[in-house]
Amino acid sequence: MRNYMAGVSYLCTLMKRFLYIFITFFSVLSLKAQTDSLTVSLLTCGPGQEVYNLFGHSAIRVKNEATGVDYVFNYGIFSFNTPNFVLRFTLGQTDYQLGVQYYDDFVYNYEMQGRFVHEQLLNLTPAERLQLAVLLEENYKPENRVYRYNYFYDNCSTRPRDMIERAINGQVIYQEDMDTPQKSLTYRGLVHNYTKRNAWSRFGIDLLLGSEADKPISRRASMFIPFLLEQYFGTAQRTDLQGKSSGLITEQRTIIEQDESDWPSPTPFTPMRLFLLLFIVVAALTIWGIRKQKSLWGLDLVLFAAAGIAGCIIAFMVAFSEHPAVSPNYLLFVFHPLHLFCLPWILRKVKKLQRSRYMGLNAVILTLFIIFWVLIPQKFPIEVLPLASVLLVRSISNIILSYRKA
Repeated sequence: MRNYMAGVSYLCTLMKRFLYIFITFFSVLSLKAQTDSLTVSLLTCGPGQEVYNLFGHSAIRVKNEATGVDYVFNYGIFSFNTPNFVLRFTLGQTDYQLGVQYYDDFVYNYEMQGRFVHEQLLNLTPAERLQLAVLLEENYKPENRVYRYNYFYDNCSTRPRDMIERAINGQVIYQEDMDTPQKSLTYRGLVHNYTKRNAWSRFGIDLLLGSEADKPISRRASMFIPFLLEQYFGTAQRTDLQGKSSGLITEQRTIIEQDESDWPSPTPFTPMRLFLLLFIVVAALTIWGIRKQKSLWGLDLVLFAAAGIAGCIIAFMVAFSEHPAVSPNYLLFVFHPLHLFCLPWILRKVKKLQRSRYMGLNAVILTLFIIFWVLIPQKFPIEVLPLASVLLVRSISNIILSYRKA
């Protein structure tokens, strides 16, 4: 019985593969027979409310007017149900895949989310349109559709760009210098541009991005942002093998307008406001504790444990993650695992109002960090200042109390 079921399963697998090859083969034949009715375009979708869609999305639309076939090839398909998804995402080992959707379903999904959809009709010859369709068909094969996602280097925006460029029998010429690093362009700066409405997301991303994110990048590298891909495509030229030049885009239109009427307003409890309030409260309690000769070790337990946990996350990313631009991260001077691992010894000294060498060293490191803030080759989020000051105040408190007791 088991052998019979295995045989049936194997037969079903063969039939599925045959059916896929059959459909693909005749789909391509159909395209070859009707290339004049084939149109291809780049779709650019607006930002959403979740962290993973704050930066918009890109896809390729392939439409055959004669047959009514209207598909969207989407390189942004992933599943939260993938085993160990969060861990794999943290480690930079997330696999995305190319998906194919009906155009109407694709647009409806973004309409329900209140996100805009722009379309740019590509100026390609019939042979190039067919070539792009064949490339997408080949990429959609089960053995080819999955790829290792990399947010900065290989994502839902760079893949459509590369496929379109490959299909052109000539080259794409952009109006700007695309290959020279620009001082005004960095990965962190671009992330900031598109997280203005979500201060907490921006702060969290800032904590994990290291100094590599602050190095100048080229305009071509910046095209990992879908909106910039749309912008550069809009002014680009394409040349053929004879050197004849024309615009890459023949028509631009808006499919859906952005609708943010139902979106929640930005929270008033921004990281900066909350951390400034924390600093004021901790500073006031510390002054009271010094006057009353109270160690307030419970406060140190909470603060240094939190800083240690944050340090463990940052250190883990630096040591093990395949994500680009997370290492080195000089925030480890402020948030590091030793805050957590040395906490029992710190509290033992603090409780007895004895001098803690750890607190003394921490006070020196944090003081130097704040003084040389602008000289460190990494752009830190300004919200780190009140947090570093909180830890500094608590370290200085131990020094003062232990000195008074002595």
